[in-house]
Amino acid sequence: MQVLFDYVLFHFKRVYHLPEPLDISYGFQNSSRIQIRQSSTTFFSQKEAQPESVIWKDWQGTSLPLFFVSFTELDWLTQTASGTVVVNYDLIASGFYLLSGWQEFYSSNRDQFGRFPYASSVQARHKFITKPIVNYYFEVLRAAVELAYGQKITQKTWNGKPFATCLSHDIDYCQSAWKVAGKPALQKGRLGLFLKLAAQKALGKDAWFNFQQVEQELEQLNAKASFFFLPEQGNYQGHPNADYNVCSNLTQQQINRLQQAGHEIAVHGSHGSSINLEQLKSEKEKLAIPVTGNRFHYLRFDPDRTPEVVDELGFTYDSTLGFPEHFGFRNSYCHPFKLFNFNSGQSTDTWEVPLNLMDVTLNHPNYLQLMPLQVLPAITPMLNEIIRFNGVFTLLWHNENFSAYGLQGGLQMFQEITQFLQKQGTGFFTIHEVVKQTEA
Repeated sequence: MQVLFDYVLFHFKRVYHLPEPLDISYGFQNSSRIQIRQSSTTFFSQKEAQPESVIWKDWQGTSLPLFFVSFTELDWLTQTASGTVVVNYDLIASGFYLLSGWQEFYSSNRDQFGRFPYASSVQARHKFITKPIVNYYFEVLRAAVELAYGQKITQKTWNGKPFATCLSHDIDYCQSAWKVAGKPALQKGRLGLFLKLAAQKALGKDAWFNFQQVEQELEQLNAKASFFFLPEQGNYQGHPNADYNVCSNLTQQQINRLQQAGHEIAVHGSHGSSINLEQLKSEKEKLAIPVTGNRFHYLRFDPDRTPEVVDELGFTYDSTLGFPEHFGFRNSYCHPFKLFNFNSGQSTDTWEVPLNLMDVTLNHPNYLQLMPLQVLPAITPMLNEIIRFNGVFTLLWHNENFSAYGLQGGLQMFQEITQFLQKQGTGFFTIHEVVKQTEA
């Protein structure tokens, strides 16, 4: 159980300004100022994906799930005559369960792309996908520290900003608008549109080769973004990778220009690379510049093999873990966290900067199918949770959805979301910048 405690406590210390050393223990076997009740669960010695039961207890108006307790009659915190503060519920076991991704590792449920499905998650089962439950657990622990030490404990900020926003763009397609949008136009008799798109392509200016348009939107926000380039062109088991050559002079010119403008360049690991170290290594090298981050194409992440792959290749961070089917908090946490390697039984050196919202999630036929006017009201409760906990909002908006030939209303939705965030006082950072602040 020490591994659980060390993993959860490590992340707790990244979020708050805490006394150092912090006198806290897991269990009642010593005289620490703060003692967290340890449950007698045998769950972690087994291989079940989900606990059999969950009970709920109110914390300052929010009902929180607890997975490894059988009672709720005690207060969250009590203080003994000697001043010791006791946390009466095992937040360590519940926090580790959610944050580490235990359910994904031990579940056999996978979709057609080998991904753990949202429908199989405890977040879907108990309807808390838009609540960062681990952050609420940490609020309880913060209250315990305040009581034990008699001082106010504050949350860390992001270079003085109350919460951080990471704008990111996966570059899957930048040479095929003429075909993807042009063919339906021709079928509908819109010859003029087809000819326009074809002419753009012939002149080497495909409508999706729109990096300058994306940059203009970022300049309006005074923001730098993270661009994930896909190094593999060939199809994989019938599924498409990039429609461009990342090694071509044309693409390399754009990569260099974006980097010189202060944007981050990162790897967009292709189909199959999340379980193939040599493949991902080759793709990383194709970018021909030093990169520290990765996100996998189609958000393909294998909880058995991926943590080891990205860790061994020395990636500072990955930013794949979000459910494609729903926005929210896949690991129930709104800050970066270290990936856990269940095969070695320990934390990796690679940070996960979780993905909270992907544009495709909003209207894909298999996903949410929201109308543009419904998007901001739907995601605002999630954004308010991030704001509440001084967290990080990571947004993926594909370059083609800045054009008129991608997601319907895509540009308008991007503008509405980012303007809302700007009004709330966010700081815009690249993902690499957020990781460096987390490490500090």
